[in-house]
Amino acid sequence: MRVAVLRIEGTNCEQESFDAFARLGVKPEFVHLKRLLGIDCTKEECRDIFDYHCLMIPGGFSAGDYVRAGAIFAARMKSMLKDKLAEYVKEGYPIIGVCNGFQVLIELGLLPGIDEVISEYPKACLMTNDSNRFECRPTLLKHENNGNCVFTGKIKKGEIRLIPSAHAEGKLMFPIDEQKRYVKMLEENDQIVFRYVNPKGEYAGYPWNPNGSVSNIAGICNLEGNVFGMMPHPERVFYRHQHPDWTRTGKLDEPGDGRDVFESVVEHLIKRF
Repeated sequence: MRVAVLRIEGTNCEQESFDAFARLGVKPEFVHLKRLLGIDCTKEECRDIFDYHCLMIPGGFSAGDYVRAGAIFAARMKSMLKDKLAEYVKEGYPIIGVCNGFQVLIELGLLPGIDEVISEYPKACLMTNDSNRFECRPTLLKHENNGNCVFTGKIKKGEIRLIPSAHAEGKLMFPIDEQKRYVKMLEENDQIVFRYVNPKGEYAGYPWNPNGSVSNIAGICNLEGNVFGMMPHPERVFYRHQHPDWTRTGKLDEPGDGRDVFESVVEHLIKRF
């Protein structure tokens, strides 16, 4: 199984993402976007998205977050790969975007993906946090999905995971006059994957919801469940010793709370391909 970890100037977390997949026995590859677009690269360096069974867009500050976070990365992809991306998703290949990668998927129009595979214009946005500053802390996420999302098949519904957040533009919003309708559709379609909660497992405001995201949403998938975006970083807690409380919990032999995101999609890929 081959996984493309995409990057352009300003992406980061690609090494952790690469390592997470490599530890699970698949073959990740760092792929600069220019290699998919056939720009400034030799014939041998060029790649096609169908060379890979899964695409990952990692976190960071792609293109310096100019215009909007993820907007330039998305515009470059969409200008030359829109039809191929739509075909890739239709054929069931999984795509994950974490933090800045989630922002890219929103800007691309691949998420929320309710009524079309890839929309002409974004139908949601990830706005500046309510605090108007960069928020970096452990966040508690409740798994809300009933099994639609291929990236969380190993996580029980209602289970709470500690996944770190680090972003300045993570507030998920929909058009104000249609916000309730969008949230209802996402719930009915089993497209809400994670929500921010407090230690009691209750939906709560700041600081438990670090950005003010509507309905405490931290991650969503498309209608088919093979495109997934989330603001917190599962690759940063692949191992238990990466947790802030790892010396106090007595769970040193257990995997980190983010590992199951990667294991779930790898198991899906093995079954499908």
